[in-house]
Parts: sequence; structure tokens; C-alpha cells
Amino acid sequence: MGVRVDQARQQGAPGAVHHRVSRTAVGRRDAGAVDEDVGAGDGPLTVEDADVTNQGASHAIQEGRPHQERDGRRGGSHPVTFPEPDVISCGVTATQDFVDHRELLFSIAYDMLGSVADTEDVLQETWLAWTARDREVDNPRAYLVRIAVNQALARRAEIGRRRETYVGQWLPEPLVTPVTGDPAERRDTASMALLVVLETLSPLERAVFVLHEVFAYPLIEIADMVGRTPDAIRQVAHRARSHVHARRPRYRPDPRTRQAVTERFLEAAIGGDVEELLRVLAPDVTLWTDGGGKGPATSPDPIHGRDAVARVLASVAAGVVGFDVGYRIVGGDPAIVVFDGEAPVAVLVLTFDGSAVNGVYSITNPDKLNGARLSNKPDH
Repeated sequence: MGVRVDQARQQGAPGAVHHRVSRTAVGRRDAGAVDEDVGAGDGPLTVEDADVTNQGASHAIQEGRPHQERDGRRGGSHPVTFPEPDVISCGVTATQDFVDHRELLFSIAYDMLGSVADTEDVLQETWLAWTARDREVDNPRAYLVRIAVNQALARRAEIGRRRETYVGQWLPEPLVTPVTGDPAERRDTASMALLVVLETLSPLERAVFVLHEVFAYPLIEIADMVGRTPDAIRQVAHRARSHVHARRPRYRPDPRTRQAVTERFLEAAIGGDVEELLRVLAPDVTLWTDGGGKGPATSPDPIHGRDAVARVLASVAAGVVGFDVGYRIVGGDPAIVVFDGEAPVAVLVLTFDGSAVNGVYSITNPDKLNGARLSNKPDH
């Protein structure tokens, strides 16, 4: 359910989450899995900590249907099309192999890149390499993953160069999905916070972490994929795991609590109720805003502390009366999408420490709102 900002204090909001692809379908690690070769004493990194969802976005690339790739780097869009089976020189079997593993490839590449546009480019390059091969492949899944991983590693360098000239703060592109069903049925996935932490890893550390911790690939197989020795990859895995462990959320409440706190947060923010915001926000809350020089952003740097964040949120909310607000899901966490008509103008993702909001991620760069624009029109 969506609400008008000027009516939100009178209307309730739903509290549920949409379906998602099962972890086993895309090869994700089961909850509580432990790998002893990473380093003694690390402890298990659970799915709650490490499982990065690919909800919704991978469905944007459909077989034989052009997908309009949002391309903020060039200021426009271009279609990314996977050919129909009957026009592929390598035959229907090769096409089906790619289609069968496309969602896994998207998940891995997105977790490594944090950008849907770049992930789609990686899929396109992977497809071209797959169709250009000159030999039969006994294990299409392993072959395709190897290509996608190395394509994503190469693209990380390009992303790094773009980040050097990016205006203001940079946040991962949110994968926005609808809210449906019962919140008690929601399965925990990683929040936006984990993707932000992954941005602090080196490209190789991030690749190893994603492949080993999220998708349960053995370290020896990862070493072969990226052309490193097993000992070297074991050390990389240990560094990455330790880094993420040190920065992971201390505690995430159950889905019902997260939804209830989200509703309190929104009501207080759009009502300009600073006192209620102070009760909802954690003392060490941080507000990140990513406008990319194209959308509104409150500050070029993150804002820290409950008092400062509450004042900023109340001030910003005063200027959005008349807009529509929809509840969505981003990376397993409740999110708020602000619409002007049917066009999304902002996505706010909340993360939690217990029953308080300890992170607010605001994305207003229009180049990063394409997913919300295509599949998440305001509710009426």
C-alpha cells in the first residue's frame, strides 16, 4: 500500500515482503555454514550477515526481449538483447545453458559490483564469450561463472575510475521489490549495509568473499577461477571475512519489528515530529545520501548522530508534501520509495540495531532508480 505524504498520518501501511528466489536455486550457502579453511576463531558468517539478495533485478533481462539499460555514465540508455534461440549459431542447447544459469550469474556479478547496469554489461560479455567458444564444455555452470567472475573483476577497475569523479557520496544501486505476504514469512537477507561494507574490500577480496561466503564455492575452485594459488586465496578469504565480521550489524530484529519501526520512522519524518524521530533513531545512527550530482542530497559527507539526523530528516520531509510514498523491500530490509506521480524520486533503505534505526541510506540519483521506475509504480 502506498500513501500520500499529506495523508500518511491517517493511513496505515502493510507489513510484508514479496517472494524471492530460493537460495538453493542460485547456489547460495545455507544458514550457519562454516568453513574451517578460512581461519580458526572466525566463527560462522550466517546468511543473515552475508546473503546478498538479487530480488527482482535479474528478471529485468528476459530471453529475447530488449532490456533498456539505464546508463548514467553516458547519459542515456541502450538495449541489451539476448538473441532468440533460433538465430544463435551455437544452437538451442547453448542458449538454454546460459538461460538456466543467468540468475546465478546475475547474483554473483551484482554482489561483486553493486550496479545493475554494470552487471548487465557483464552478462552481455559473458554471453558473447559463451557463444564464441570453439569447444564443447563439460560443465557449463563452472565455465559461465568463471567468465562472469573475471569480467566483473575487470569491470571493478572501471567502476573505481568512475568513482573518482562521482559527485558526493556513492551508494550501491538498490534492487527494489514489492511488499507482499506476511512479514513473519520474510527470509532474512543482507541489508544495504553489507553491500556498503563490501565496497571497502579490494576487488579480489570482494570476489572471494562473495563466491566463498555467499555462494559456498570452495577456495581451491575460486583459486582456479581467478588464476591464484590456493594458499593466496585462503589468505584473501581470511582478510575479507575478518573485515566484514568487524563491520557487520550487531543485531537485526525480526521482520515484524523492522516493519513496525519503519512505519514509525516514516510517520515521524513526514510529520516533522523530531521527538518521535529521536525515539526511533539509534544514538549512533548515520545518514548517507547519494544524489550523484543529479538528485537532491543533504550533504557531501555522511551525517552522524541522532540529533543531527533527526533535524535533517524533518527539514527534508517538510518539502515533499503531496508526493506518494510506497513501502518496498531492498536487500531484505524495509524501504521507502517516494514518487512524483509514477516517477520515483528517492529510495530510502533502513538498517537496524535492535529496534532502532541505525542507518538511513537515501538514493536520489535518477540513474539508480530505474528498477523502482520499471516495476514499482506507486500503489493506489
